Amino acid sequence: MLNKTQLLPDRPGIPPMAQLPDPEVIDPAALAKAYADGEIDLICVLGPTASGKTRYAVQLAHALGVPAEILSADSRQVYVGMDIGTGKDLGEYGDVPYHLIDIAPAGSKFNIYQYQKAFAQAWADVRRRGAIPILCGGSGLYIEAATRAYKFQQENGLPDSVLPRRVYYIGTLVSREERVARIDRRLEERLQEGLVEEVRRLLQTVPADDLLYYGLEYKFVTQYVLGQIPYEDMVIGLGNAIHQFAKRQMTWFRGMERDGIRIHWVQPGA
Repeated sequence: MLNKTQLLPDRPGIPPMAQLPDPEVIDPAALAKAYADGEIDLICVLGPTASGKTRYAVQLAHALGVPAEILSADSRQVYVGMDIGTGKDLGEYGDVPYHLIDIAPAGSKFNIYQYQKAFAQAWADVRRRGAIPILCGGSGLYIEAATRAYKFQQENGLPDSVLPRRVYYIGTLVSREERVARIDRRLEERLQEGLVEEVRRLLQTVPADDLLYYGLEYKFVTQYVLGQIPYEDMVIGLGNAIHQFAKRQMTWFRGMERDGIRIHWVQPGA
């Protein structure tokens, strides 16, 4: 294992993030009442990678005081066996039920319309059980497919009559410095947890081109396993790519705000 200085050097190619919005304090009891009164029909917790959104969603599910279930909005956690690289961290959910994880075989290409249909069914099922649905993830396109159906109606998307219409958006907010530190720390942990071994195992049944298609961890680690790049280049290149990806995620979410979506930004715990 490389030491921290070797593993995660400064990345001058990553520009600083724009000024952060002011954080808010969310009242879970008020949210639960708004759902019971029909003022909202879905809570959506979104944020860039390593911003603590899953942990926040789980904490919120407990704090609501009524049953709640989490629906994933992650474009790669849908795949079975892609666990470490996608950061499923299923232990974080505890006793909170979760959905839309491990619903497609690794190697397949689960598209946005398949996700939208799967979400619609899961969302309706959660509501029929009398629980509050919490959508949680960082894939902006998946979030919009679930919560802004009108954008997809001209491309085989579902009508908004079967999807949420009154969504309460919560964004997990961390400073650029904290985000960088969390990403760096998490990458090192995933390598220690067996990310390379996970990719080796997947390559036994999944063609290399399919793993490369999934990008980020699966792209760089596959290149390393195939002998195309050395270990140090894999780690540095992957770290840079994850940081750039997180910035693109924030750009997407701020774009949603420019489109008129109200996101209530919070500062989750470490």
